[in-house]
Formats: sequence, structure tokens, C-alpha cells
Amino acid sequence: MKLSSYLQWKNLQHPVLTEYQTELWLRYTSCNNPDISGNKLLKLKYQLKQALQQKYPGLLTFGGAFSNHLVATAAAAAEHNLKSIGIVRGEEVDINNPTLTLCRSYGMQLIPVSRELYRSRHDQPWLEQLARQFPDYFQIPEGGTCKAAVQGVSELDMCNTPAGPASLLICAVGSGGTIAGLIHGAQNTPVLGIAVVKDPGLPDKIKQFLPADHSWPEWQLVQALHQPRYGHFDHQLWQFCLAFTDQAVQLEPIYTGKALYTVFELIKSGVIPAGSRLSFFHTGGLQAIKGLAYRGLLPGSEPA
Repeated sequence: MKLSSYLQWKNLQHPVLTEYQTELWLRYTSCNNPDISGNKLLKLKYQLKQALQQKYPGLLTFGGAFSNHLVATAAAAAEHNLKSIGIVRGEEVDINNPTLTLCRSYGMQLIPVSRELYRSRHDQPWLEQLARQFPDYFQIPEGGTCKAAVQGVSELDMCNTPAGPASLLICAVGSGGTIAGLIHGAQNTPVLGIAVVKDPGLPDKIKQFLPADHSWPEWQLVQALHQPRYGHFDHQLWQFCLAFTDQAVQLEPIYTGKALYTVFELIKSGVIPAGSRLSFFHTGGLQAIKGLAYRGLLPGSEPA
């Protein structure tokens, strides 16, 4: 498939943008399967290619019980007639939650492990043990973040909006792979990452994908300004997400919604100068909304 056929732009409208004479262009990816949209489509591109070239019959990866990445990997595997295994954090996992139900519908085998063991997901001894246990499965890191993922994201043109060159590229940041990819492809355009996790080591994780012998564009990482703890949000943030539905824009409050809320606050405070043309990457993850409703975490919803 040609990636260009799945890239779209949306010019957001909002009173704050009008007041500060700021353009905000939403950039998003989509394909025939919405469960592989957003940054996952880009992060999995070259890992899938490698698995297919090396003739692996399946994919193995890691994630929490409501992981967007697990769903995307399961869907991508099914699209390419591959088997898939998901190592799921937590030995007491409700395999009937909407996320894991979706994974299973794509044929993914789910293996819950203790939180203690899950912490070893980046450790070579456990990865080698899994490779021996499942030799037919190509391993993909949690969140898909690796050099191949950064390469995939780097090919996304965020710099040239339909109205002209952007003055700033922006995305939500979790594991660091997406912003690293944007920096790689940013040419000379500054990049701003909105961290939706409290991880002191996040800047170093990003820098590992930015070799010191190269001159990179200016980039900055700021903490989300509203409910910065990962997975936490309130009625105000959820209402902010819903405010864009009349523009046919759907946001979830864990990544994109929280990051976009922070952008609006930075505009109002003058940190992002008035008159800017912003290019914001919508990283997808909309399946998470069903999981939030299932747990009774959305205002007006009840636990299942």
C-alpha cells in the first residue's frame, strides 16, 4: 500500500484559535482498518515488513489490558495472515474487556503475566527466553517503539500543511518513538512533545534515537498541563474532547485529547506565539474510549 493515500489534514476551528489568530492543522493517518490508524500504522510499517521478509509466521508483543498497541498489532497480523501473541501486564486480567475482546477477535493469543515479570519486557534474558519459547514469532517492543518505528514515523510529512509551512510540529508523547520520528522528519521545523506520562527518563529515551553526530531541529518536551498522571482525566477534559465532535474530530482523553488541551493552554499563555501555524499529529487510539466506558470512567457511564 502507498502511505500517502491514507494521510489526511483537518483545519480545526475554535474561539481560542480565532482570538490568537492561530492555525491548527490536525494530521492523521487512516486505512481500511481503523484499528491500525494513527501512529501505529507508521510504527508497525517496517517491523511488519521485516517479519514478512524473514518469513515469520507470527508477531509477539507486549501491552496493558487496554493497550492501543496490542489491538493494532493483532489487527495488522490478521491483515497479513500472521498469528499473534500478546503478553499482557497483570495476572488477573479481565479478558472480556473491549480491548482484549477485540484482540481475540483478530486471533491474538493472550498471555497474562505478573506485573513483576512484565517489568522485564525490555530485558534481554527474558526476551531471549520468549524467543526460545516462541521461535516462530517476530518480537515487537511495547508500544512498537524501536528504530524501525522511528523510521516509519519520520516519513510522515508534518511540515507542509495545506495552508503552507508549519511553524511548530506537535504530538502527544508516551514511549518517545513518535516524537523521535517527527524530529527525524522535521527538517528545520521545531517540534513540541506533550508528555502524558510522568517519566523522568523520557528525554533520554527520545535522545537514544537521535544520534549526537547529527544536527537535529529544535525540540522540547513539556508535561501535560491537565491531569498529567497517565490515564487520569476529569469531566472538564472529557468535555474538551467532545467539543470537536461537530467538526467530525474524535478525541480520547488519554493521549491526543490531553495533548491538545495543553496546546490550547500554551496558546492562551503566550508560550505558543499568536499567529502560529501548528501541525498536530493525531496518534489515534480511539478504541480506548470503549475501554474507559467499560470501566465506568467516562462521565455518565457505569462500570460494566
